[in-house]
Amino acid sequence: MDTVKPITPRNGMFRIAYLLLYEVRPRQWIKNAFLFAPIIFAEKMTDSWCLIRIIVAVVSFCLISSATYLYNDICDKERDRNHPVKKMRPIASGELGIVTAAIFGVILAAIGFLCAAWIDGSFFWTAATYGALQIGYSIILKKIVLLDLFSVAAGFVLRVSAGAFAINVPASVWLLLCTMLLALFLALAKRRHEYVLLGDEAVQHRATLVQYHPALLDQMIGIVTSAIVISYAMYTMAPESIARVGGPDLLYTVPFVLYGLFRYLFLIHNQQAGGEPEKTLLSDWPLIINGLAYGITVIIMLYLVKS
Repeated sequence: MDTVKPITPRNGMFRIAYLLLYEVRPRQWIKNAFLFAPIIFAEKMTDSWCLIRIIVAVVSFCLISSATYLYNDICDKERDRNHPVKKMRPIASGELGIVTAAIFGVILAAIGFLCAAWIDGSFFWTAATYGALQIGYSIILKKIVLLDLFSVAAGFVLRVSAGAFAINVPASVWLLLCTMLLALFLALAKRRHEYVLLGDEAVQHRATLVQYHPALLDQMIGIVTSAIVISYAMYTMAPESIARVGGPDLLYTVPFVLYGLFRYLFLIHNQQAGGEPEKTLLSDWPLIINGLAYGITVIIMLYLVKS
C-alpha cells in the first residue's frame, strides 16, 4: 500500500520529488565517472562525437543505476530500518510509498535503456547486463559471502567496458584489472565500516557480515591494496601505455595512486570512514586535491606533452 501522505501545500509534489531525488542517490552517480576512463586513455576527449556518446552513456548508467537503487531499497526496507543511517531513507522510514517508488524506477529504467539503445547494440547489452547484475545483487548475490564483493567489482568493470563500447575502442585489460581491484578495495572498506559501526547488530542489516570480521577484512584490504599498486605500475609500463604517451612518463603518476590509497586507509582506520565511498571521495579535501592533480597530470601527458 502506498504510504505517501496526501498532497497538500506543505506536503505536495515538491516534497515527493525531493524524496525521490533522495532515493535515487545522485551522489552515487560519481561511480559512473568510470565510463570516462576509456575516452581519456584512448585520447579521444577532443573527438566531439565520442564525447557526446560517452555523455549519453553516463546518463544512461545514472538512470539505470538509480532505478536499481529504488528496487534495492524496496527489497531492503526492513533491514534498512536496523541501520543507524539507512533507516532515514524515505522508503525505509515510510515517507515514500512503495508504489510511487516502483513506478518512478520503471520510468528511469525505460529512459536509461532508450539512451543505451541509441548508442549501439554492444553498449545496450552491457547496460542490460549491468542492470541484471544489480537486480541479482539485490535479490541473492549480496547474501553470499565473497560473491557480494565480486559482484560490486563486476559492476565497475562493466562500467569501464560500457565506456569502451560507447566510443568503439578496445578496453585495456590492465585498465579493467585496475578497476576491478579498486572496486574490491572500496567494497572491502565498506564492509569493514559496517561491521565496526553496527557491532552485534551487523547481521541484522547484512547477512554476510556474520562471516566477515575486521581481521579478515584488513588482511584482504592489504592484499588488494598491494595488487592495485603493482597492477597500476605495470599498466604504466605496458608497451601500449609507453606507445601512447611516447615514453614511460605515466609511471610518474604512481605516487598519486599510492597517496590516494594511503589516505583512504587513514580515513578508514582513524576517522571510521568508508561506509559511503562516494561521500568520502567528495568530502575529503586531500583526496579531492590528489584526484584532481592525478587527472590533470594524466591529461597533460596524454594530450599536451609527449616524449
